[in-house]
Amino acid sequence: TNISEIITSDHRDLEDAYNHIMNAPDAEERAKWQNQFTWELARHSLGEELVVYPSMEKHLNNGTDMADHDRMEHQVVKELLYKFQGLQPNDPEFMPVLKNLWENLAQHIKEEEGKDLPQLEESLDDAESRQMAASFHRTKQFVPTRSHPNAPNKPPFETVAGLMTAPMDKIRDMFRSFP
Repeated sequence: TNISEIITSDHRDLEDAYNHIMNAPDAEERAKWQNQFTWELARHSLGEELVVYPSMEKHLNNGTDMADHDRMEHQVVKELLYKFQGLQPNDPEFMPVLKNLWENLAQHIKEEEGKDLPQLEESLDDAESRQMAASFHRTKQFVPTRSHPNAPNKPPFETVAGLMTAPMDKIRDMFRSFP
C-alpha cells in the first residue's frame, strides 16, 4: 500500500461515516457514527500533519506552500470538528454543523486527491511511498482521537501535544458508543 492509497482509503471511510450519520434512523445510531467520524477524522488529520505535510515540504518545490495551505484547511476542519464532537444528535445545530464540516472537508479531499497526492507520489519512489504509508498508519495509533484545535499543528510541538492528550481521549473513548 502506498501513501496515496492509504490516504484515499481513509477519505472513503470518512465519507462512509458521514453518510451513515446523515441516514441514521435515530439519535442513538447517529451518535455512534458521530463518534466514529470524529475518531477517524481526528486521527487522519494528525497523521497527515505529522507524516504527509513534512514530506511535501521536503520533496516538492512548492511543498511548503502546499503544506501551509493544507494546514490552514485542516485548522478550519478541526475547529468545526471540535464544535461537532460536542453536540448531541438531537441538537438543532448538529446537522448544519456537520454539513458545514463536510463541505470544508470534501473540498480539502478533492484538492488533496487531485493535486497534492499525485505530485507527492511523483517525487517518491515506490519504497518511499510504502514506507510513508506505514509511518502514517503507525502514527494514527498514537495520536488523539478527538479534535484539539488549539494544539500546535507542526512537529515537534504537535507531536508532544498529541502524545499528552491522546491517553485522555482514549480513556474517554472507552465510554462512548461506536458502530
